[in-house]
Amino acid sequence: MRILCLSNGHGEDAIAVQVLEQIQAQSPEVSLAALPIVGTGHAYQKLDIPIISRTQQMPSGGFVYMDNQQLMRDIQGGLIKLTLQQNKAIRHWAKQTSEKSLILAVGDIVPLIFSLLSGANYAFIGTAKSEYYLRDSDGTWLRQTSALEKWFGSVYLPWERWLLSRKRCLAVYPRDRLTTEILCKYKIPAFDLGNPMMDGLEEPELEEYDDHRPLTLVLLPGSRQPEAVNNWQTMLRAIPGLVEQYPKLILIAAIAPSLDLTEFIAPLTAQNWQAADTLPNSLTFTDPEAQTFTQGQSQFVFTQHSYADSLHCADMAIAMAGTATEQFVGLGKPALSIIGEGPQFTPAFAEAQTRLLGHSVIMHKDPTDIAHRIKSLLKKPDYLQSITNNGFQRMGEPGAAKRIAQHLQQIL
Repeated sequence: MRILCLSNGHGEDAIAVQVLEQIQAQSPEVSLAALPIVGTGHAYQKLDIPIISRTQQMPSGGFVYMDNQQLMRDIQGGLIKLTLQQNKAIRHWAKQTSEKSLILAVGDIVPLIFSLLSGANYAFIGTAKSEYYLRDSDGTWLRQTSALEKWFGSVYLPWERWLLSRKRCLAVYPRDRLTTEILCKYKIPAFDLGNPMMDGLEEPELEEYDDHRPLTLVLLPGSRQPEAVNNWQTMLRAIPGLVEQYPKLILIAAIAPSLDLTEFIAPLTAQNWQAADTLPNSLTFTDPEAQTFTQGQSQFVFTQHSYADSLHCADMAIAMAGTATEQFVGLGKPALSIIGEGPQFTPAFAEAQTRLLGHSVIMHKDPTDIAHRIKSLLKKPDYLQSITNNGFQRMGEPGAAKRIAQHLQQIL
């Protein structure tokens, strides 16, 4: 039995690896291979999963759909030649043996098209699209949903549904229950097994929870340079007002390991933060390289290796990120978002994210408004509980990767 995984982005690679890791654990005899269509596929290399064709990091980093100039740079960088080589490699893999084979497409329409052209059976994990972009939790159309979108009938467009309804498409795993229900109406083999994005966020074991611990916020500036540093400069404008409002505040900067931490720490001197030796007692970090800074009784912790702990320890997030914001909301917590300049976190992206995640994301144009908004939220326990319920509903329970892995082996 063989499975080839196609994915088109860093986040998609990570989700794919969650599923393949479960397949390895459940059935070590299954032969696994991968092809990251965007990027170099470091996530697969960590699991020693062979990559079947040449890979290349494109100038856009995978955001060609946001900017025509980025697309042109990718074409000049060899996108067309790379695409043809990848398609040839996929078709070759599909024809290599009579053994039971399956292509697992993770992401959007791009790996789906490759899957169809291969001639093999395929399954699809839909990470990019959700009916929540167009509908409320009860399935009714959102006010901003256009007449054309309503006419199409689903966030998955007719040609995408055609790809998902082919006989060789054995299973579709949407990211939430609402999307599954809509796709099933089009006789697509959709299964509601959860969102693998919430896997790998196991909650740390706390010895004792302290109801009187300081308010704790996590800052999520994104993972791509130079945008993450630009976002960070914007987010720091919210900090003086927060420290004034909450003198014993704990701030956690969850910085991607691929980024240079010094670029995030350097601006702190202008706000009079001083280096300290110890972490706050309320944090359960396992990162030996975490750094702490203090200003009065407030503490600012920087970590590049305790991402899950950072999300769990925080009460709220100040977020200018994609996947990280979704995962935080999926833990049942509110994210206060600031509109950025892109290329990813643009006003259009932020608006789409609020549709996807509902009232769990609270958008701001001015970072200095955040302290006032937090004060208002803390006075509304019923509203905070509704945010918790909303996050669980839209992002699902952990364990999806294991459930998808089991189902894939059943259909094979």
